[in-house]
Amino acid sequence: MPGTTIVEPLDLVGLQIPYHFRCPISLELMRDPVTVCTGQTYDRSSIESWVATGNTTCPVTRAPLSDFTFIPNHTLRRLIQDWCVENQAFGIQRIPTPKQPADPVMVRALLTQASAVSSPFQPRLSALRRLKGLARDSDKNRSVISSHDAREVLIDIVFSDTGSSELSVEALAVLVMFQLNESECELIGSDPNRVVYLSRMLFHSSIEVRINSASLIENVLSGTRSPDLRAQISNADEIFEGVVDILRNLNSYPRALRIGVRALFALCLVKQTRHKAVQAGAPATLIDRLADLDKCDAERALATIELLCRIPSGCSAFAAHALTVPLLVKTILKISDRATEYAAGALMALCSESEGSQREAVSAGVLTQLLLLVQSDCTERAKRKAQMLLKLLRDSWPEDSIGNSDDFACSEIVPF
Repeated sequence: MPGTTIVEPLDLVGLQIPYHFRCPISLELMRDPVTVCTGQTYDRSSIESWVATGNTTCPVTRAPLSDFTFIPNHTLRRLIQDWCVENQAFGIQRIPTPKQPADPVMVRALLTQASAVSSPFQPRLSALRRLKGLARDSDKNRSVISSHDAREVLIDIVFSDTGSSELSVEALAVLVMFQLNESECELIGSDPNRVVYLSRMLFHSSIEVRINSASLIENVLSGTRSPDLRAQISNADEIFEGVVDILRNLNSYPRALRIGVRALFALCLVKQTRHKAVQAGAPATLIDRLADLDKCDAERALATIELLCRIPSGCSAFAAHALTVPLLVKTILKISDRATEYAAGALMALCSESEGSQREAVSAGVLTQLLLLVQSDCTERAKRKAQMLLKLLRDSWPEDSIGNSDDFACSEIVPF
């Protein structure tokens, strides 16, 4: 990979890495050398891992680390970079200049500035944008920011400064980079005005704001245990329409697809409001977007399809889409065990309600797929669904479907 330095190939071609360029812990070329209080220098990632596992001594000297501050060794880093440039002929990539981790004092000052309602607008906005930049840089920065009660501050700005939309949307952009705890989710979800505000923001003129709103909705739903509270959130006006519209019209944005599928799945876990997803056009949108999703998101989409097939209006909507049954049949054994299980479950629901869906499934080759499934290493639940579906469809098989198939002559499904 570009930017990655591998030690073994260098040794094989006879290029010796200078001893003082190697981290004493990893023995690899240092990319971000830092000096600890004992005067020894290590690669930042290595010494941070050393300390994170409970070690309190210097790895080289074994002297106690009285101070866990790591000071960047800029001089050594520049020497390493120069050495990389001089040895490019050996395939050495120049190490990039690392971004320095967020300073806790600076983070505290930025949060104070951003939350100061008596301060002028521009300094507050600048502080939020600085925080957003720091949070995007690294997990380490997000950890530092979070440790200063940032989520509570950001929630307050998102929902208290709705009159100043710029402050609210900037705080929202920072907030969605953090995982909320249950009390924070309840703080948002239990306030109808806050839920309505997020629902409205799903239709904002900015694509980023729309996606961030969907992300926070998903975060809150996933972090809330109360069924009543989840039902209250999913019952908000136009919340399904907003999420489905993101999936339908922002499919050229990978993050929009990912967040949209996750938010829709979280909303559809609430049984009482699934009909709203159908009314918002979720069935057709899910089928149209299924091929655009990666493995994890395709699993969520298929799980959502199965959930919506559990209600009559959902079954009817999926059955009315010409690609539903062929796509579900094709999905079996193609993506993952979970995807196969959800696809089989959705087909079972559709074929139970519609003879037309049964004929479509047979025409799409479901017999072969199901027989392969019951003989595979897939989950037992998926196999049970496949066996139930085979029994349901047994009157729909062409007369010679099974009898002429040598491949499945020994299948335990044959005696039906």
